[in-house]
Amino acid sequence: MIVPLADRLNDVKAYYFVKKLEEIRALKAAGNDVINFGIGSPDLPPSEETIKALTETAEEEGSHGYQPYKGIPELREAIANWYKNTYNVDINPEHEILPLMGSKEGILHVTLAFVNPGEEVLVPDPGYPTYTSLSTLLGASVVKYDLSEETDWYPNLEELEKRDLSKVKLMWINYPHMPTGTPAKKEVFEALIAFAKKHKILLCHDNPYSLVLHQGEPMSLLSLEGAKDVAIELNSFSKSHNMAGWRIGIMLGAEEYISNALRIKSNIDSGMFLGTQKATIEALKLDNQWHFERNEIYRERRDVVFEIFDYLGFEYSLKQEGMFVWAKPKADSEIKNIEAFVDNLLLEKHIFFTPGFIFGKNGNGYMRASLCVPAERMKEALLRLKA
Repeated sequence: MIVPLADRLNDVKAYYFVKKLEEIRALKAAGNDVINFGIGSPDLPPSEETIKALTETAEEEGSHGYQPYKGIPELREAIANWYKNTYNVDINPEHEILPLMGSKEGILHVTLAFVNPGEEVLVPDPGYPTYTSLSTLLGASVVKYDLSEETDWYPNLEELEKRDLSKVKLMWINYPHMPTGTPAKKEVFEALIAFAKKHKILLCHDNPYSLVLHQGEPMSLLSLEGAKDVAIELNSFSKSHNMAGWRIGIMLGAEEYISNALRIKSNIDSGMFLGTQKATIEALKLDNQWHFERNEIYRERRDVVFEIFDYLGFEYSLKQEGMFVWAKPKADSEIKNIEAFVDNLLLEKHIFFTPGFIFGKNGNGYMRASLCVPAERMKEALLRLKA
């Protein structure tokens, strides 16, 4: 290189899966059949109507130009109707919805819009690594707050109250939680809203898993009284509608939050392809039966993952939601180092799971399995383990 790296990269490592996927590719190139439980990338397709809307729009004259930064009005209307029907949340489609190129983009926009370098962001541990890495890249000071089995993986607000919160601008929350699968809970959301209001902290709720293997009615933070005053919500169609590679997400909240996030977005991209917008409108028309059938497939797969973890001597909660299973070795297990155990399974059995440490120090000792693997392949993995 003819120039030195920017200082912002000093504290940011490459995403764990970048290196691991290279290892998996090398094993496959050498003729090994790797069964990958690592990534939550749906292997099931979107609905036929969704795909048809994309292809038909792509063939229409005039579909390939720049689109509005905040999406076409029809898309925002469809999102507002979907939020009302799914979460019982009233959203103004003109001012309270910002379509995104994947919800990951929203993490960037909201941080740029509301956090100055040196100000603090509360990030869950364990939690989605991008909350930490993007905050760090943008010069924010990341403050981890602990989640643990002892608190059912919910924030301990009494402990947080003991901290100096004067520099905190944002707090990331995520329920159903990734990686633990902990469900959303109304009383937890109510307590978080009161906490955010008291300390003038913007709650950022990441909500992509609420329609995947949920055990009750899907929940949005914005459905609770007072939430719009102190919170924004990100959602995504990657998991719920099998559209991960399409990169379609949304940010929702009060106009004062959305309009300022739009100021950032409009300087970074030039709008979403019309075909994906029209396809998303069709996806949002899907009825409960479509979601039920998708969840039945995941439920069958989860049962096989439970068998795998039972065989390995792991324990797990049956209350988990979303498209992963979070587990740890039983107390009498001889497995003491999960990272080494994962590496050994990959090299010897050609089966890959995600070690929990990548989600934070409180993930140490845990392992995560994705349900985005056909049941037949999962059963093959179980046979390999038993061989």
